[in-house]
Amino acid sequence: MIKQAILIIVALVTVFYIVTNVEKEEYDQQTCTDRWKLGDVQKVNSGVGKKVLVTGAAGFIGSHVAEHCVKLGMQVVGIDDLSGGFPENVPAGVQFYRVDIKDQVAVDKLFEKHPKFDYIYHLAAYAAEGLSHFVRSYNYRNNLVGGIEILNHAIKRDTTVFVFTSSIAAYGSGEPGQVFTEDIKPNPEDPYGVSKYAFELDLMAAHDMFKMNYIIFRPHNVYGPRQNIADRYRNVIGIFMNNLLNGKPMTIFGDGQQTRCFSYIADVAPIIAKSPLMPGVYNHAFNIGSDIPETLQTLSEYVGEVMDAPSNLKKAINLPPRLEVNHAEASHGKLRCAFQHHNVTGLKEGLKLTADWVKKSTGFDPVEFSAVEIKRQMPQSWVTPELKESPFIIHTHMDNKRLSAKDIESVDSL
Repeated sequence: MIKQAILIIVALVTVFYIVTNVEKEEYDQQTCTDRWKLGDVQKVNSGVGKKVLVTGAAGFIGSHVAEHCVKLGMQVVGIDDLSGGFPENVPAGVQFYRVDIKDQVAVDKLFEKHPKFDYIYHLAAYAAEGLSHFVRSYNYRNNLVGGIEILNHAIKRDTTVFVFTSSIAAYGSGEPGQVFTEDIKPNPEDPYGVSKYAFELDLMAAHDMFKMNYIIFRPHNVYGPRQNIADRYRNVIGIFMNNLLNGKPMTIFGDGQQTRCFSYIADVAPIIAKSPLMPGVYNHAFNIGSDIPETLQTLSEYVGEVMDAPSNLKKAINLPPRLEVNHAEASHGKLRCAFQHHNVTGLKEGLKLTADWVKKSTGFDPVEFSAVEIKRQMPQSWVTPELKESPFIIHTHMDNKRLSAKDIESVDSL
């Protein structure tokens, strides 16, 4: 008992030290300049009248970013292929088109119709880190090659800044106990992380060659309203909630002691939307999200509570472990310096807000792949008798079971 009490005291002192030192950095322009090499972070331009493109605008994070762009007075064009997004996610005030960024012809038509964007926010991706091992070509076509089609037009048409949503997966697992800071060289360990970091490198190359300004954000475990909780391959919070909605137990790969910092969407999207208005943050990368790690076991208990799970479903079932990063934590000192951001939603509060939205929503149809490129070593819970192995995966709006013909007809395509 004494040993446990000492550990708790040490932990509290550590948290207090971190918080108080963070506060010292938040409003110190000199620290921003000296330590992080940022420009004038006090200068914030107006977004009124700026024309912007948001890719992935019918998806989870993309739709929230688009919404905040509208609130900033921007003229927003949004695109999405609707393979995982939904028209109802697209905020009012957004001119929306169904466009697959891998389709060069469609992308060319988009830029013929809208020749000049002041800012481009690139959020379109298939963000299934675990699944990326088994859909490798599909992963790179979506998360790397498709983005290059957009970036090429940004360069040719002199877009002021290209905002890219990368991922904490770019860092890989790091050293034991390591907290990721932006000055650590990324070392991704799965195809999803590799694709994100590869695009970061290409942005840097485009800046060196063409003076194309960029801003990179590396969010982690973002959750909240509008996410598709029926996607079985990604976002553990959505998977837990969907299982409970369908009377199934929550499942955890391994012993549940893996830790993650779960980030509520309202703490992420407004900063991404605001960033192009701040020239002082151009050509920098930022970690963005929560600082507080929680184990998956603790998370499952919280989810069971906010979802009013019956007693027989409150405890998660442990499955055989899979290949994944066990502990992933990031520092956000640089973000605080730049954006003076410190209001982070607590996990229980964010889960309650998300659960309230889930309970009011309907139609969470499963997102499943009918084929993968490699079946070997896949988690058994993902393998169904119907799952095929194919050298070339196509996953389009036709595979989105929640979309009706009316939904497709209601949006413009190029």
